[in-house]
Amino acid sequence: MTILTDTIFVIPCSGIGKAFGTISRDATYRVVEDLRKGETDTLCLSLLVMGDDEARRLVKLHRCISVDGCPSECSKKNLSLSGASLAASFRVLDLLRENKALLTQSVTFLDENGRKLSELLAGQIALKVDELKKEGDRP
Repeated sequence: MTILTDTIFVIPCSGIGKAFGTISRDATYRVVEDLRKGETDTLCLSLLVMGDDEARRLVKLHRCISVDGCPSECSKKNLSLSGASLAASFRVLDLLRENKALLTQSVTFLDENGRKLSELLAGQIALKVDELKKEGDRP
């Protein structure tokens, strides 16, 4: 797999079994696989937590966006501890505060509200990627 130097890494929290963690991962996959395919990539947060050398090298070489489900901000904290170039961070809870009617009822899978939150979050991340790409093009 070839990773371009201007690739932006979007790193979601793990949050396994937690609705907001599922939303953060789903939004990340929407960005990486569809909305900004070829401009973004992701890697498993647990690689950073475990101190994987290649994962740490990648986040140091590329601008990164953290996507956290809860206030613990595991993605943001572990990116910082790994020496990453943190360009932006998002929290599902912040988006939920702005869209209270979309409170998800499920933990194990995304219900309709969870899918809507994921779509909104993915859109915000994609816009941030565009902004970062434009900044990177400046002399």
